[in-house]
Amino acid sequence: MNRILLALLALSSLLWSGCATAAPAEGLSRIGYSIQVGAFAEVKNAERLTTALQAKGVEAFYFKKESGVYAVRFGDFPKKDAARKSAEKLVGEKIIGTYYIAPPLCAILPGKTEKPVGKPEKKPKKNEECVTPRGDREMGLIAAKTAERFVGIPYRWGGNTVVDGMDCSGFVRAVFNLCGVNIPRTSGEQFQTGQGIDKSDLREGDLVFFGDSASRINHVGIYVGDGRFVHAPRRGDDIKVSRVDEAYFDKRFVGGRRYF
Repeated sequence: MNRILLALLALSSLLWSGCATAAPAEGLSRIGYSIQVGAFAEVKNAERLTTALQAKGVEAFYFKKESGVYAVRFGDFPKKDAARKSAEKLVGEKIIGTYYIAPPLCAILPGKTEKPVGKPEKKPKKNEECVTPRGDREMGLIAAKTAERFVGIPYRWGGNTVVDGMDCSGFVRAVFNLCGVNIPRTSGEQFQTGQGIDKSDLREGDLVFFGDSASRINHVGIYVGDGRFVHAPRRGDDIKVSRVDEAYFDKRFVGGRRYF
């Protein structure tokens, strides 16, 4: 019975926030409270809000929910009150309207008993319950599923709007943000973090890196199984699925990284 309840809770969390989280690898950090806005039927409306937020120096991204509508998410706050104050300021400036404070997601470090990040002292409300996943393998699968929901969405965040050199790595960063993990901003920095993985050992949720060498990484995507990975080919293009063994990517493959 406990296993069934845990499975149902994990599924509800996936549908609600896009992903759950396991313990992040060394050098990474967990996302705190964040702000989520909108249930846009058209992606252009989510893109418009994201652009407005980025113009104010806010690192925001939009994503497609299980229901098919688009939402915008941003922020990494240690306390719920801090997130709410930031949101109310944006409401006052008429940049956003109704918003939702997304709570941090729980994670227990392997071999330790750790108080989950953001766990309230009082009994949590239904929409604030956090989920402890059953293992890193499950987390990789969920990260891959989350990445696949971005396929077909125009990639219009990252680049010079927020930080130089973000581009394709901004998509990867957005997916892991939904998974409750804050990863480095650029593909080169991302390659320096996590566990090194050979091409033959890739599994769902791993990052795949391409470039001239380990010191000259210029592209990254999220492996989703069966030799496929999801990536943002270039700013303004749709996020798509390609194969690691395609001639272009095969000869530029530098390595994989596992964060869960």
